[in-house]
Amino acid sequence: MKLDHVTILVTSLERSMPYYEQLLPLVGFTKQRDHVWTDGDGFFFQFLQAKPDTSEYERYGAGMNHLGFSAPTKEHVESIQISMRKAGFEAPEIQNLGGVTALFMKDPDGIRFEVSYYPPGTNVVD
Repeated sequence: MKLDHVTILVTSLERSMPYYEQLLPLVGFTKQRDHVWTDGDGFFFQFLQAKPDTSEYERYGAGMNHLGFSAPTKEHVESIQISMRKAGFEAPEIQNLGGVTALFMKDPDGIRFEVSYYPPGTNVVD
């Protein structure tokens, strides 16, 4: 069995979708229809509006901490940072984590995304 989709609830589709419409093509996803993106290999992201008066995303609370994408090169990580900045989104400085090139970004609700290049011989998850 493999993971086939992730549903992300956002406080505002209007506010959040411009972020995802910029980020997702940069990490290999294409828009299938409104609020649904695919990698073309059977995996989908779906975005829905969160219900009013529900709790907000908390990075260190129970639940998802972040989503990580593996880039094919260090330069790919750098190009994503540049593209997100040019589009007006915050993309902090790229970090070197023991040889791993890592970019950590947040969507409008604070949901974190990591785009990293792992040189041969390094572990994806420690």
